[in-house]
Amino acid sequence: MSLYDFEVTTIEGKKTTLEAYKGKVLLIVNVASKCGFTYQYEGLEKLYKTYKDKGFVVLGFPCNQFSEQEPGNEEEIKNFCSLTYDVTFPMFSKIDVNGEKAHPLYVYLKKEQSGLLGSEGIKWNFTKFLVDKHGHVVERFAPATKPESLEQTIKGLL
Repeated sequence: MSLYDFEVTTIEGKKTTLEAYKGKVLLIVNVASKCGFTYQYEGLEKLYKTYKDKGFVVLGFPCNQFSEQEPGNEEEIKNFCSLTYDVTFPMFSKIDVNGEKAHPLYVYLKKEQSGLLGSEGIKWNFTKFLVDKHGHVVERFAPATKPESLEQTIKGLL
C-alpha cells in the first residue's frame, strides 16, 4: 500500500485519499490547539505559503491524545486555526496517532520512520513526517523541531 492510498477525512467531513498530493513534498503533522507547541502553526503556515507554488504541502491532523490538548470539534478547530494563525494548508478531521485506534496513515508513517532509539510511538503533538515527491517518508522530526528549521531540507526535496 502506498501513502497515497490512505483514506482520510477533511476537516469539513469529506472522505478522500492522499492521491491529490501525489508528486508533492509533504509535511504531515499531528497538531493541537492548546499545546505549548501550538505557536508552530505560524511557522507551518509560513512554509506552506512560501513553497506551495513549488509543490510543497503541509497536512495537519488534529489529535487529542496528549493531555487532551485538542478538545474541540472539527468546526472549533477550523475556526481556531483560521482566526488565530490564518491557516490555509489542508486540515483533516481529528484522529488518534497511537494505540489500537491509531489512524492507518499514522501506523504507516511510524513504521516508515521510527522515533528516537527506534521507538514507533508518537511522543507529543507537532511530530512531523517529511515525505518526498515519490511518497517516501524520508524523515521524522520531534515536536520541539521548529518548522523554520526544516526549510533547507524541504527546498532540497522540491
